[in-house]
Amino acid sequence: MQASTSDVLRVAVIADSDTRWKWGALTARRLSVGDARLSGFLLRGRATPTPRQLAEVGAGVDTADVREVTGAEFLRAVEDDGYDVVVLALVGGAVQAMLHGLAALTTSAVTTPVVSTSARRRPVVVTGYVGVVYEKLADGLLLRHGADVVLANSPHDAARFRAVYEGVGADASAVTCTALPFLGGAPYTGDTLKTVVFAAQPSVPASRADRTYLLRRLAEHARLHPDREVLLKLRSQPGEHTTHIEELPYQKLAEKLPGGLPANFRLVYGHMGEVLDRTDLLVTVSSTAALESLHRRIPTAVLTDLGIREALGNHHFLGSGCLASWDQLDSGTSPEADPAWLAAQGVAADGSGEVPEGGAPRGGAPYDTAFDAARERVARLLLEPELPPIQPYYTLATAPGYLPGILARYRLDAAPDTGTGGVRRVVRDAVRDAARGAYRHGVQRVAPVIRRMGEL
Repeated sequence: MQASTSDVLRVAVIADSDTRWKWGALTARRLSVGDARLSGFLLRGRATPTPRQLAEVGAGVDTADVREVTGAEFLRAVEDDGYDVVVLALVGGAVQAMLHGLAALTTSAVTTPVVSTSARRRPVVVTGYVGVVYEKLADGLLLRHGADVVLANSPHDAARFRAVYEGVGADASAVTCTALPFLGGAPYTGDTLKTVVFAAQPSVPASRADRTYLLRRLAEHARLHPDREVLLKLRSQPGEHTTHIEELPYQKLAEKLPGGLPANFRLVYGHMGEVLDRTDLLVTVSSTAALESLHRRIPTAVLTDLGIREALGNHHFLGSGCLASWDQLDSGTSPEADPAWLAAQGVAADGSGEVPEGGAPRGGAPYDTAFDAARERVARLLLEPELPPIQPYYTLATAPGYLPGILARYRLDAAPDTGTGGVRRVVRDAVRDAARGAYRHGVQRVAPVIRRMGEL
């Protein structure tokens, strides 16, 4: 994997959902040093986004340039095309599989990396999280260990990430504090509550009763305040998938809501930033959209109606000042966010202020500087004559009952192999994976359409 000899940085981004594509593509642009040529890949799976979803997230990449691939096909592309930087915008298990796959391209075995004798130089590998990290902290982080740069979206996250790595005796130097790459937009200056937006989530809450309750309360709020426009912001249309599978779409629940929807209630799609441009109050259970809203200083409410529970993710907002119930919102409560909490989360950091060593923005630090430390780390790694081998924490020695299942899920072989290694053998066997992918596409995309047609 020879480093580019031209002045144009070659960056590959692979994602497995619409939101991770948004994070990955925008992160790649934030981290690029000088000119960069971005190549997009979508990992084929149950949440592979449609062209409409890609266009809607607003990552500024021509969707015609984004290829759908299997894991093996992506590894072959990295080996053939010589990328300088690879951004893994994937779920934890997929990140781990790709790390072992990339390691095998320049080492003699999947699980026992050694210094490569090849003249080819491997890319700098970057990964991270698309939003609020409220569950599976240790599991997700250890699956991402081995990347050269593990991005944390806030000082709060950076401290937690380092604690996890250090707690298992793993190298924590890859953890680098940044911010969410899609924050921005004009600061809120409104003084009248005209538009209320509920940011829906595909899997939180999960039950029909809870989702119907939230929909009913949103409709009741619209009836109580006929002078307000009430919008239900949806992530995907029926039949589409996103980061989490949506078993009970709000669209279908709305069709069965007793009394129907008020005239001032609408379901909307589109780029979240454009919706926030006209929002006076954002309401959610625990969506990352809350951080986008808070960054603009838009009044933001995190609902407590269903309890403050880890399963809902709203526990992440303890101390934020944003927790509120529908009863309180109906009666006129407008939450006020705590500045110290915002600073720790890396949002609303658009004033002037000091950026401490390590790049962790404090309260008031300019948002644009939040990416300086990560950009400098990537630039420094690109100047290295040779990068060290990729060495994930999980190997057959540390996790013999866990790692093989993860690699098998992505059609990679965990068993050491002489010569080219198990992963490289699979890379050459992409035709078989393509056939499996076609089958999955039929099950996940075509079959639901046929079922919906049958319901008409």
